Amino acid sequence: MRLTRRTTVKLGLGAAALLGMNGVMRSAFAQERTGDRYETDNGEITVYPVGHASVVLAVPGLVIYADPTGGADAYNGLPPADLILITHEHGDHFHPETLSAVMGEQTKLITNPAVLEKLPEDLKAKASALANGEATDIGDLKIEAIPAYNTTEDRKKYHPQGRDNGYVLTVDGRRVYIAGDTEDIPEMRALKDIDIAFLPMNVPYTMDIDQASSAVAEFKPANVYPYHYQGSDVEAFAAKVKEAAPETNVILGKWYD
Repeated sequence: MRLTRRTTVKLGLGAAALLGMNGVMRSAFAQERTGDRYETDNGEITVYPVGHASVVLAVPGLVIYADPTGGADAYNGLPPADLILITHEHGDHFHPETLSAVMGEQTKLITNPAVLEKLPEDLKAKASALANGEATDIGDLKIEAIPAYNTTEDRKKYHPQGRDNGYVLTVDGRRVYIAGDTEDIPEMRALKDIDIAFLPMNVPYTMDIDQASSAVAEFKPANVYPYHYQGSDVEAFAAKVKEAAPETNVILGKWYD
């Protein structure tokens, strides 16, 4: 499964409002949004990098926001969320004000158990938790909570084992892995048939590029996006992947201005 094309959506102040699956209308503001499109069995997945660890996925039947932060303006011009996934409690992944701004009346919210306990009461009423190893279905979408944690001794304080989630999403014959904050753990290396992966790579909080490229060489996603990489050399990561896993396509999205 390779990137089929990049598409730029141009939206002006006079454009029609956007209508999501949840029935919430959002005005279109003047800006451009570029998404990467991947074919599925009956449609396509479009990937919209938002910033740092935040990404929007338009999959057949749903629009998914992963770790939305940055305030409502960061999501201007994107379709409203039908589903929001939160990996863990750190402020670059969990921002209650942004959540409140992008939640619609029918938006579903899935978090790890620790974040569920930290949600404001109005959001908690709309949320459910998945712990490591648990799974749920929303329509035709299967969501699996994958562990996300540090293994290097002096980094374990950042993401202790058993608390945080990554997610594997299975929809319309495709599998997407959103790693969250983690090192190259055995659970990542054991993944199979991943079409699109989002991997963090900034130390000391997650992996370095050697760990990330080594993991990619083992679980061999068809496409991988470095994200959450502020300060890391993603060009060097891409070169390492090309050497160790030439069958994997590295996509360098626009995560930082």
